[in-house]
Amino acid sequence: MKPIYIKKLLISEINKVASEPHNYCTNPDTDFTRNRKLSMEKMLQGIIGMESKSLTNELLDLFDASAETPSASAFIQQRDKIRPIAFESIFKNFSKKLMNSFDNDIPVFAIDGSDIQIPTNPTDTESYIAGTNGHKGYNLLHINALYDLNKHIYSDVIIQKARERNEHKAFQELVDCSEITKALIIADRGYESFNSMAHIQEKGWFFLIRVRDGNNGIKQGLDLPESDCFDVNISLKLTRKKTNAVKELLKDKNHYRMVSSTQPFDFLPLKNKKAEPTRFYELNFRIVRFPISEDIYETVVTNLDEDRYPAIEIKKLYASRWGIETSFRDLKYTVGLLNFHSKKVMCILQEIYAHMIMYNFAEMITSHVAIEKKQRKYTYKANFSVATHICRLFYREKTTPPDLEAIIAKNLIPIRPDRHRERNVKAKIFQGFLYRVA
Repeated sequence: MKPIYIKKLLISEINKVASEPHNYCTNPDTDFTRNRKLSMEKMLQGIIGMESKSLTNELLDLFDASAETPSASAFIQQRDKIRPIAFESIFKNFSKKLMNSFDNDIPVFAIDGSDIQIPTNPTDTESYIAGTNGHKGYNLLHINALYDLNKHIYSDVIIQKARERNEHKAFQELVDCSEITKALIIADRGYESFNSMAHIQEKGWFFLIRVRDGNNGIKQGLDLPESDCFDVNISLKLTRKKTNAVKELLKDKNHYRMVSSTQPFDFLPLKNKKAEPTRFYELNFRIVRFPISEDIYETVVTNLDEDRYPAIEIKKLYASRWGIETSFRDLKYTVGLLNFHSKKVMCILQEIYAHMIMYNFAEMITSHVAIEKKQRKYTYKANFSVATHICRLFYREKTTPPDLEAIIAKNLIPIRPDRHRERNVKAKIFQGFLYRVA
Protein backbone atom coordinates (compact mmCIF):
# COMPACT_ATOMS: atom_id res chain seq x y z
CA MET A 1 0.00 0.00 0.00
CA LYS A 2 1.56 3.26 -1.15
CA PRO A 3 1.95 6.23 1.23
CA ILE A 4 -0.07 8.50 -1.08
CA TYR A 5 -2.99 6.06 -0.95
CA ILE A 6 -2.82 5.80 2.86
CA LYS A 7 -2.80 9.58 3.17
CA LYS A 8 -5.70 9.80 0.72
CA LEU A 9 -7.75 7.45 2.93
CA LEU A 10 -7.06 9.56 6.02
CA ILE A 11 -7.77 12.92 4.36
CA SER A 12 -11.03 11.57 2.92
CA GLU A 13 -12.21 10.60 6.43
CA ILE A 14 -11.23 14.01 7.80
CA ASN A 15 -13.10 15.77 4.98
CA LYS A 16 -16.14 13.56 5.50
CA VAL A 17 -16.42 14.60 9.15
CA ALA A 18 -15.63 18.24 8.37
CA SER A 19 -18.43 18.33 5.78
CA GLU A 20 -20.99 17.42 8.45
CA PRO A 21 -20.17 19.72 11.40
CA HIS A 22 -23.74 19.54 12.72
CA ASN A 23 -23.17 15.86 13.61
CA TYR A 24 -19.99 16.48 15.58
CA CYS A 25 -20.28 19.91 17.23
CA THR A 26 -21.55 20.93 20.65
CA ASN A 27 -23.87 23.55 19.10
CA PRO A 28 -24.88 22.16 15.69
CA ASP A 29 -26.85 25.25 14.60
CA THR A 30 -24.06 27.80 15.13
CA ASP A 31 -20.64 26.11 15.36
CA PHE A 32 -18.41 26.42 12.26
CA THR A 33 -21.05 28.28 10.25
CA ARG A 34 -18.74 31.26 9.56
CA ASN A 35 -15.58 31.31 7.46
CA ARG A 36 -12.56 31.45 9.75
CA LYS A 37 -8.84 30.69 9.56
CA LEU A 38 -9.47 27.78 11.89
CA SER A 39 -12.16 25.94 9.96
CA MET A 40 -13.35 22.55 11.13
CA GLU A 41 -11.23 20.83 8.51
CA LYS A 42 -8.15 22.79 9.61
CA MET A 43 -8.86 22.00 13.27
CA LEU A 44 -9.19 18.26 12.62
CA GLN A 45 -6.02 18.16 10.52
CA GLY A 46 -4.10 20.23 13.07
CA ILE A 47 -5.03 18.17 16.12
CA ILE A 48 -4.29 14.87 14.35
CA GLY A 49 -0.86 16.17 13.35
CA MET A 50 0.07 17.55 16.79
CA GLU A 51 3.39 16.65 18.39
CA SER A 52 4.57 17.37 21.95
CA LYS A 53 5.36 21.05 21.55
CA SER A 54 3.64 23.99 23.18
CA LEU A 55 0.33 24.98 21.62
CA THR A 56 1.74 28.20 20.15
CA ASN A 57 4.58 26.30 18.43
CA GLU A 58 2.12 23.71 17.13
CA LEU A 59 0.10 26.51 15.53
CA LEU A 60 3.23 28.04 14.00
CA ASP A 61 3.98 24.68 12.38
CA LEU A 62 0.38 24.32 11.20
CA PHE A 63 0.42 27.75 9.52
CA ASP A 64 4.05 27.60 8.28
CA ALA A 65 5.23 30.32 10.70
CA SER A 66 2.99 32.88 9.01
CA ALA A 67 2.40 36.29 10.63
CA GLU A 68 -1.31 35.47 10.24
CA THR A 69 -1.08 32.47 12.56
CA PRO A 70 -4.12 32.40 14.91
CA SER A 71 -3.54 32.74 18.64
CA ALA A 72 -3.62 29.84 21.08
CA SER A 73 -6.77 31.36 22.58
CA ALA A 74 -8.55 31.26 19.21
CA PHE A 75 -7.52 27.65 18.75
CA ILE A 76 -8.86 26.68 22.19
CA GLN A 77 -12.20 28.35 21.50
CA GLN A 78 -12.53 26.48 18.21
CA ARG A 79 -11.55 23.07 19.57
CA ASP A 80 -14.11 23.39 22.37
CA LYS A 81 -16.79 23.26 19.68
CA ILE A 82 -15.77 19.79 18.48
CA ARG A 83 -16.97 16.70 20.32
CA PRO A 84 -14.53 13.78 20.72
CA ILE A 85 -16.87 11.64 18.61
CA ALA A 86 -15.53 13.47 15.53
CA PHE A 87 -12.04 12.03 16.09
CA GLU A 88 -13.46 8.68 17.16
CA SER A 89 -15.34 8.49 13.85
CA ILE A 90 -12.20 9.32 11.85
CA PHE A 91 -10.16 6.76 13.82
CA LYS A 92 -12.65 3.91 13.42
CA ASN A 93 -13.42 4.50 9.75
CA PHE A 94 -9.75 4.99 8.85
CA SER A 95 -8.81 1.80 10.74
CA LYS A 96 -11.64 -0.09 9.05
CA LYS A 97 -10.44 0.95 5.57
CA LEU A 98 -6.89 -0.07 6.43
CA MET A 99 -8.11 -3.47 7.63
CA ASN A 100 -10.23 -3.99 4.50
CA SER A 101 -7.27 -3.27 2.23
CA PHE A 102 -5.55 -6.52 3.26
CA ASP A 103 -6.20 -10.10 2.25
CA ASN A 104 -8.83 -12.33 3.80
CA ASP A 105 -6.59 -14.02 6.39
CA ILE A 106 -8.16 -14.31 9.83
CA PRO A 107 -6.93 -11.30 11.85
CA VAL A 108 -5.10 -11.96 15.11
CA PHE A 109 -5.99 -9.37 17.76
CA ALA A 110 -4.51 -8.66 21.16
CA ILE A 111 -6.52 -6.80 23.77
CA ASP A 112 -5.01 -4.92 26.68
CA GLY A 113 -5.48 -1.80 28.75
CA SER A 114 -3.26 1.10 29.76
CA ASP A 115 -3.69 3.97 32.22
CA ILE A 116 -3.05 7.58 31.27
CA GLN A 117 -2.61 10.26 33.91
CA ILE A 118 -4.30 13.55 33.06
CA PRO A 119 -4.20 16.94 34.85
CA THR A 120 -5.39 16.70 38.45
CA ASN A 121 -8.99 17.79 38.92
CA PRO A 122 -10.70 16.64 42.15
CA THR A 123 -14.08 17.86 40.86
CA ASP A 124 -14.04 15.19 38.16
CA THR A 125 -15.04 12.45 40.57
CA GLU A 126 -15.32 9.78 37.86
CA SER A 127 -11.60 9.93 37.08
CA TYR A 128 -10.14 11.23 40.37
CA ILE A 129 -8.22 8.86 42.65
CA ALA A 130 -7.65 10.22 46.15
CA GLY A 131 -4.09 9.95 47.42
CA THR A 132 -3.20 7.80 50.43
CA ASN A 133 -0.40 7.93 53.01
CA GLY A 134 0.27 11.59 52.33
CA HIS A 135 0.41 11.26 48.55
CA LYS A 136 -1.44 13.68 46.30
CA GLY A 137 -4.53 12.63 44.39
CA TYR A 138 -4.52 12.21 40.62
CA ASN A 139 -6.86 11.64 37.66
CA LEU A 140 -6.70 8.68 35.32
CA LEU A 141 -8.20 7.57 32.02
CA HIS A 142 -8.05 3.91 31.02
CA ILE A 143 -7.60 2.84 27.39
CA ASN A 144 -8.95 -0.57 26.32
CA ALA A 145 -7.47 -1.25 22.89
CA LEU A 146 -7.90 -3.94 20.24
CA TYR A 147 -4.62 -4.28 18.35
CA ASP A 148 -3.99 -6.24 15.14
CA LEU A 149 -0.76 -8.17 15.74
CA ASN A 150 -0.11 -8.87 12.05
CA LYS A 151 -0.93 -5.46 10.59
CA HIS A 152 0.43 -3.56 13.63
CA ILE A 153 -2.46 -1.11 13.86
CA TYR A 154 -5.19 -0.37 16.40
CA SER A 155 -8.56 -1.65 15.23
CA ASP A 156 -10.78 -0.25 17.98
CA VAL A 157 -10.61 1.40 21.39
CA ILE A 158 -12.84 2.14 24.38
CA ILE A 159 -11.78 4.86 26.81
CA GLN A 160 -13.04 4.77 30.40
CA LYS A 161 -12.54 6.99 33.40
CA ALA A 162 -10.76 5.42 36.36
CA ARG A 163 -13.87 5.03 38.54
CA GLU A 164 -15.83 3.57 35.61
CA ARG A 165 -13.07 1.18 34.61
CA ASN A 166 -14.37 -2.26 33.65
CA GLU A 167 -12.00 -4.19 31.39
CA HIS A 168 -14.33 -7.19 31.08
CA LYS A 169 -17.23 -5.02 29.91
CA ALA A 170 -14.97 -3.18 27.46
CA PHE A 171 -13.60 -6.50 26.17
CA GLN A 172 -17.08 -7.82 25.49
CA GLU A 173 -18.22 -4.58 23.86
CA LEU A 174 -15.21 -4.53 21.52
CA VAL A 175 -15.99 -8.10 20.44
CA ASP A 176 -19.75 -7.58 20.05
CA CYS A 177 -19.42 -4.31 18.07
CA SER A 178 -16.85 -5.61 15.60
CA GLU A 179 -18.02 -6.18 12.02
CA ILE A 180 -15.32 -8.80 11.44
CA THR A 181 -16.85 -12.25 11.05
CA LYS A 182 -13.82 -14.38 12.04
CA ALA A 183 -10.86 -13.47 14.25
CA LEU A 184 -8.56 -14.77 16.96
CA ILE A 185 -8.27 -12.65 20.09
CA ILE A 186 -5.42 -13.05 22.58
CA ALA A 187 -5.68 -11.68 26.12
CA ASP A 188 -3.69 -11.69 29.35
CA ARG A 189 -4.95 -13.21 32.60
CA GLY A 190 -6.76 -10.03 33.70
CA TYR A 191 -9.41 -10.79 31.07
CA GLU A 192 -10.26 -14.37 32.01
CA SER A 193 -13.98 -14.93 32.56
CA PHE A 194 -16.65 -17.33 31.37
CA ASN A 195 -18.73 -14.37 30.21
CA SER A 196 -16.01 -13.06 27.87
CA MET A 197 -15.34 -16.55 26.52
CA ALA A 198 -19.06 -16.97 25.83
CA HIS A 199 -19.25 -13.62 24.02
CA ILE A 200 -16.37 -14.70 21.76
CA GLN A 201 -17.94 -18.13 21.20
CA GLU A 202 -21.28 -16.52 20.24
CA LYS A 203 -19.44 -14.19 17.84
CA GLY A 204 -17.88 -17.17 16.10
CA TRP A 205 -14.35 -16.00 16.97
CA PHE A 206 -11.46 -17.86 18.54
CA PHE A 207 -9.89 -16.97 21.89
CA LEU A 208 -6.56 -17.55 23.61
CA ILE A 209 -6.61 -16.25 27.17
CA ARG A 210 -4.01 -16.69 29.88
CA VAL A 211 -5.55 -17.78 33.20
CA ARG A 212 -4.41 -17.71 36.80
CA ASP A 213 -2.61 -20.69 38.25
CA GLY A 214 -4.05 -20.12 41.73
CA ASN A 215 -7.40 -21.00 43.24
CA ASN A 216 -9.35 -17.95 42.10
CA GLY A 217 -9.58 -18.52 38.36
CA ILE A 218 -11.18 -20.73 35.75
CA LYS A 219 -8.86 -23.62 36.70
CA GLN A 220 -10.41 -23.77 40.16
CA GLY A 221 -12.50 -26.89 40.60
CA LEU A 222 -11.46 -28.62 37.37
CA ASP A 223 -9.98 -32.11 37.45
CA LEU A 224 -6.67 -31.53 35.71
CA PRO A 225 -3.49 -33.63 35.47
CA GLU A 226 -0.89 -33.09 38.19
CA SER A 227 1.90 -32.91 35.59
CA ASP A 228 3.59 -29.61 34.77
CA CYS A 229 2.40 -29.68 31.13
CA PHE A 230 -0.94 -30.82 29.78
CA ASP A 231 -3.56 -30.18 27.10
CA VAL A 232 -7.10 -31.08 28.18
CA ASN A 233 -10.41 -30.62 26.34
CA ILE A 234 -13.23 -29.27 28.49
CA SER A 235 -16.94 -29.17 27.67
CA LEU A 236 -18.50 -27.19 30.48
CA LYS A 237 -22.23 -26.69 30.99
CA LEU A 238 -22.87 -23.56 33.03
CA THR A 239 -26.03 -22.95 35.06
CA ARG A 240 -27.35 -20.63 37.73
CA LYS A 241 -29.94 -23.03 39.13
CA LYS A 242 -29.02 -25.07 42.18
CA THR A 243 -31.55 -27.84 42.64
CA ASN A 244 -30.73 -31.22 44.13
CA ALA A 245 -30.54 -32.69 40.62
CA VAL A 246 -28.09 -29.99 39.56
CA LYS A 247 -26.00 -30.57 42.70
CA GLU A 248 -25.51 -34.15 41.59
CA LEU A 249 -24.43 -32.99 38.15
CA LEU A 250 -21.93 -30.55 39.66
CA LYS A 251 -19.95 -33.48 41.02
CA ASP A 252 -18.71 -33.95 37.46
CA LYS A 253 -16.34 -30.97 37.69
CA ASN A 254 -15.13 -31.05 34.08
CA HIS A 255 -18.63 -30.90 32.62
CA TYR A 256 -20.79 -28.82 34.96
CA ARG A 257 -20.15 -25.52 36.74
CA MET A 258 -22.29 -23.25 38.88
CA VAL A 259 -22.38 -19.54 38.02
CA SER A 260 -23.33 -17.47 41.06
CA SER A 261 -25.87 -14.66 40.88
CA THR A 262 -23.11 -12.14 41.65
CA GLN A 263 -21.01 -13.29 38.69
CA PRO A 264 -21.87 -11.57 35.38
CA PHE A 265 -22.98 -13.97 32.67
CA ASP A 266 -25.14 -12.60 29.88
CA PHE A 267 -26.36 -15.90 28.42
CA LEU A 268 -28.25 -17.25 31.43
CA PRO A 269 -31.19 -15.65 33.29
CA LEU A 270 -30.22 -14.17 36.64
CA LYS A 271 -32.96 -16.13 38.40
CA ASN A 272 -34.78 -19.39 37.65
CA LYS A 273 -38.17 -20.24 39.10
CA LYS A 274 -38.55 -23.73 40.49
CA ALA A 275 -41.19 -24.61 37.93
CA GLU A 276 -38.96 -23.62 35.02
CA PRO A 277 -36.59 -26.17 33.49
CA THR A 278 -32.91 -25.83 34.30
CA ARG A 279 -31.07 -23.67 31.77
CA PHE A 280 -27.54 -24.60 30.71
CA TYR A 281 -25.00 -22.82 28.55
CA GLU A 282 -22.32 -25.03 26.99
CA LEU A 283 -18.80 -23.65 26.72
CA ASN A 284 -16.17 -25.68 24.87
CA PHE A 285 -12.46 -25.00 25.25
CA ARG A 286 -9.03 -26.48 25.85
CA ILE A 287 -6.91 -25.74 28.87
CA VAL A 288 -3.23 -25.89 27.98
CA ARG A 289 -0.20 -25.58 30.25
CA PHE A 290 3.32 -25.16 28.83
CA PRO A 291 6.79 -24.03 30.02
CA ILE A 292 8.16 -20.56 29.23
CA SER A 293 11.45 -21.14 31.07
CA GLU A 294 13.12 -23.91 33.05
CA ASP A 295 10.88 -23.53 36.09
CA ILE A 296 8.06 -21.19 35.00
CA TYR A 297 4.82 -22.35 33.37
CA GLU A 298 1.81 -20.60 31.88
CA THR A 299 -1.78 -21.82 31.56
CA VAL A 300 -4.15 -20.67 28.82
CA VAL A 301 -7.68 -21.48 27.69
CA THR A 302 -8.48 -21.60 23.99
CA ASN A 303 -11.03 -22.92 21.51
CA LEU A 304 -8.46 -23.34 18.72
CA ASP A 305 -8.32 -26.76 17.08
CA GLU A 306 -5.78 -29.00 18.81
CA ASP A 307 -4.65 -30.71 15.58
CA ARG A 308 -3.80 -27.43 13.86
CA TYR A 309 -2.65 -25.66 17.01
CA PRO A 310 -0.77 -28.02 19.36
CA ALA A 311 0.75 -26.72 22.57
CA ILE A 312 3.95 -25.48 20.88
CA GLU A 313 1.92 -23.32 18.45
CA ILE A 314 -0.26 -22.05 21.28
CA LYS A 315 2.89 -20.94 23.10
CA LYS A 316 4.10 -19.01 20.01
CA LEU A 317 0.71 -17.38 19.53
CA TYR A 318 0.52 -16.24 23.12
CA ALA A 319 4.07 -14.86 22.96
CA SER A 320 3.01 -12.68 20.01
CA ARG A 321 0.65 -10.81 22.37
CA TRP A 322 3.67 -8.78 23.50
CA GLY A 323 3.20 -6.72 20.35
CA ILE A 324 0.45 -4.69 21.99
CA GLU A 325 2.75 -3.89 24.93
CA THR A 326 5.42 -2.43 22.63
CA SER A 327 2.73 -0.57 20.68
CA PHE A 328 1.61 1.18 23.88
CA ARG A 329 5.21 2.25 24.46
CA ASP A 330 5.46 3.69 20.94
CA LEU A 331 2.04 5.32 21.22
CA LYS A 332 2.91 7.05 24.49
CA TYR A 333 6.54 8.03 24.02
CA THR A 334 7.13 8.13 20.25
CA VAL A 335 3.81 9.46 18.98
CA GLY A 336 3.40 11.60 22.13
CA LEU A 337 0.19 10.37 23.76
CA LEU A 338 1.30 11.55 27.21
CA ASN A 339 1.70 15.20 26.18
CA PHE A 340 -1.68 16.91 25.94
CA HIS A 341 -2.49 20.51 25.04
CA SER A 342 -5.47 20.99 27.35
CA LYS A 343 -6.69 20.20 30.86
CA LYS A 344 -10.26 19.48 29.73
CA VAL A 345 -11.19 15.82 29.49
CA MET A 346 -13.14 16.43 26.28
CA CYS A 347 -10.05 17.89 24.59
CA ILE A 348 -7.82 15.14 25.98
CA LEU A 349 -10.14 12.55 24.43
CA GLN A 350 -9.76 14.37 21.12
CA GLU A 351 -5.99 14.00 21.34
CA ILE A 352 -6.08 10.34 22.38
CA TYR A 353 -8.02 9.44 19.24
CA ALA A 354 -5.84 11.80 17.18
CA HIS A 355 -2.62 10.13 18.36
CA MET A 356 -4.03 6.67 17.65
CA ILE A 357 -4.90 7.85 14.13
CA MET A 358 -1.33 9.10 13.66
CA TYR A 359 0.08 5.85 15.06
CA ASN A 360 -1.89 3.82 12.49
CA PHE A 361 -0.90 6.24 9.73
CA ALA A 362 2.81 6.06 10.55
CA GLU A 363 2.85 2.32 11.23
CA MET A 364 1.05 1.50 7.99
CA ILE A 365 3.47 3.58 5.90
CA THR A 366 6.52 2.24 7.75
CA SER A 367 5.49 -1.41 7.44
CA HIS A 368 5.34 -1.11 3.64
CA VAL A 369 8.83 0.34 3.20
CA ALA A 370 11.21 -2.26 1.81
CA ILE A 371 14.29 -2.80 3.99
CA GLU A 372 17.36 -3.98 2.09
CA LYS A 373 18.71 -7.25 3.41
CA LYS A 374 22.47 -7.49 3.90
CA GLN A 375 24.92 -9.87 5.52
CA ARG A 376 24.64 -8.57 9.07
CA LYS A 377 24.66 -10.00 12.54
CA TYR A 378 21.03 -8.98 13.11
CA THR A 379 17.95 -8.46 11.01
CA TYR A 380 17.09 -4.77 10.87
CA LYS A 381 13.82 -2.87 10.97
CA ALA A 382 12.83 0.78 10.55
CA ASN A 383 13.43 3.13 13.48
CA PHE A 384 9.82 3.96 14.37
CA SER A 385 10.78 7.20 16.11
CA VAL A 386 12.35 8.61 12.93
CA ALA A 387 9.59 7.09 10.80
CA THR A 388 6.87 8.77 12.86
CA HIS A 389 8.57 12.16 12.50
CA ILE A 390 8.96 11.89 8.72
CA CYS A 391 5.40 10.55 8.36
CA ARG A 392 4.12 13.64 10.19
CA LEU A 393 6.05 15.81 7.72
CA PHE A 394 4.48 13.84 4.87
CA TYR A 395 1.05 14.32 6.44
CA ARG A 396 1.71 18.09 6.54
CA GLU A 397 2.94 18.04 2.92
CA LYS A 398 6.52 18.92 3.92
CA THR A 399 8.01 15.95 2.07
CA THR A 400 7.12 13.58 -0.77
CA PRO A 401 7.02 9.76 -1.02
CA PRO A 402 10.40 9.15 -2.70
CA ASP A 403 12.23 11.01 0.08
CA LEU A 404 9.84 9.66 2.71
CA GLU A 405 10.59 6.04 1.88
CA ALA A 406 14.32 6.65 1.46
CA ILE A 407 14.64 8.26 4.90
CA ILE A 408 12.67 5.47 6.59
CA ALA A 409 14.75 2.79 4.85
CA LYS A 410 17.98 4.58 5.84
CA ASN A 411 17.27 4.86 9.57
CA LEU A 412 17.28 1.32 10.97
CA ILE A 413 17.65 -0.46 14.28
CA PRO A 414 18.54 -4.13 14.90
CA ILE A 415 15.99 -6.72 15.95
CA ARG A 416 17.35 -8.65 18.92
CA PRO A 417 15.15 -11.71 19.53
CA ASP A 418 14.83 -13.25 22.99
CA ARG A 419 16.27 -10.15 24.61
CA HIS A 420 15.15 -9.85 28.23
CA ARG A 421 15.32 -6.92 30.58
CA GLU A 422 13.91 -6.37 34.03
CA ARG A 423 10.64 -4.46 33.79
CA ASN A 424 10.87 -1.15 35.64
CA VAL A 425 7.32 -0.14 36.49
CA LYS A 426 6.90 3.38 37.81
CA ALA A 427 4.23 6.06 37.75
CA LYS A 428 4.10 8.36 34.72
CA ILE A 429 2.86 11.80 35.72
CA PHE A 430 1.20 14.46 33.58
CA GLN A 431 3.76 16.76 31.91
CA GLY A 432 2.99 20.44 32.51
CA PHE A 433 2.42 22.87 29.66
CA LEU A 434 5.49 24.98 30.53
CA TYR A 435 7.94 22.12 30.10
CA ARG A 436 7.47 21.19 26.45
CA VAL A 437 10.14 20.88 23.83
CA ALA A 438 10.61 23.79 21.44
